Amino acid sequence: MPETPRILPIAAADEPILHQPAHAVADGSAPAIQRLLDDMLVTLQAANGVGIAAPQVFAPLRIIIVASRPNPRYPDAPLMSPIAMLNPEILWQSDTTCSGWEGCLSVPDTRAQVKRAERLRIRYLTRTGERVEAEYSGFVARIIQHECDHLDGILFPERLEDPSETVSEAVFQALQNAKTHP
Repeated sequence: MPETPRILPIAAADEPILHQPAHAVADGSAPAIQRLLDDMLVTLQAANGVGIAAPQVFAPLRIIIVASRPNPRYPDAPLMSPIAMLNPEILWQSDTTCSGWEGCLSVPDTRAQVKRAERLRIRYLTRTGERVEAEYSGFVARIIQHECDHLDGILFPERLEDPSETVSEAVFQALQNAKTHP
């Protein structure tokens, strides 16, 4: 009988694992990898995230889960089924960029506008070993770029042109409320 997925601890920004490149997954079908995927998904959902990378749960592996859905941290996020991506590789990014608000489960209480490519093409393995190549745009492309940065040891504040432009979660929520309730 499969074990119940568990909520894993989330690495804080000062943890060394978040500042080093992750390793490729050799065998995605291994029971330990399958369990990690299940645990990452429940951890993400419990924290109201829209994406998570294995290094964030202290696993130095090239795995991300992209799971956009409206929640208290991202009320306008589009709804999609969660996608586990093993050994993701961004093949192409559009020259067209856009700025958008980002936060991070490993950098709590911090939000900032981050410039990212509007569209991208990515190749990855699914949890069943299927090789997929797909294009994404908008918010989902932003999530993928943010999570792939984690695999390379990069946190979103390092992407800011002006690090002083960060705001607290409370200020971000007030800005969002003002936008929806002028």
